[in-house]
Amino acid sequence: MRVGVVGAGTMGAGIAEVFVRAPGFEVVLADVNEQTAASGRERQLARMQRKVRDGRMRHGDLDDISSRWATGTVSDLSMCHLVIEAIRENIADKRSVFEQLDSQCGKDAMFCSNTSSLSITELGRGLSHSVVGMHFFNPAPVVALVEIVAGAATPSELIDRAIETVKAIGKVPVQVEESPGFVVNRVLIPMINEAVGLLADGVASAEGIDEAMKLGANHPLGPLALGDLIGLDVVLAVMEVLLAETGDPKYRPHYLLRKKVRAGQLGRKAKRGFFVYN
Repeated sequence: MRVGVVGAGTMGAGIAEVFVRAPGFEVVLADVNEQTAASGRERQLARMQRKVRDGRMRHGDLDDISSRWATGTVSDLSMCHLVIEAIRENIADKRSVFEQLDSQCGKDAMFCSNTSSLSITELGRGLSHSVVGMHFFNPAPVVALVEIVAGAATPSELIDRAIETVKAIGKVPVQVEESPGFVVNRVLIPMINEAVGLLADGVASAEGIDEAMKLGANHPLGPLALGDLIGLDVVLAVMEVLLAETGDPKYRPHYLLRKKVRAGQLGRKAKRGFFVYN
């Protein structure tokens, strides 16, 4: 199967790696230009090269992966059987990508979005292709779960195809109906926002909050460090979607979260969020 992934950032490049490491898949990683797409590919290949040096991957396997992984732009995805959109959480930008794909891909191509909170129904509105949510979690090569999200117009056959595809790449699909934040982020992101509030109120230090949740709730990563890993801009975007879609003030993003995003302190990808990263 030929798979196209739109967006060569952390999530898109990670999703591309997941597919190309599975047998029977060829991948084209696309972005606004070839250079950006190639940079995403090289970043993931460098990670795998370290595994080869550590003896955790065979060199021949890496060569095989490299041979099945191409890069390009959205215009290079017309022959793909499956296309996954994995750009930033902006519904207008995502719809623009799907509109371009809709005009150039074959009628049997499967359109998926990696959105973490946006409406699948809205993303597919007016397209000749149906859209299904295929929500991976960061880091995509490591986390087993993939949420399969059905919009109002998503046919059951497409849901079934998405579930079988996720199983074929060794991940665990969980089918959910469209709802703001779906399942994981509906629970997880407000928890991170609450931890931000605790920090702002001076209840405990960032280190203390995270240590308490790791030891007291058996979480492998504290909520503030997790927010840094996800990206604080993504956390803010999800909170804003939850608030807008439900109207419930419990989903109001904390002002400290907004302040961090305005300052460009987005977490690991910016080398600084609630913690500093080298």
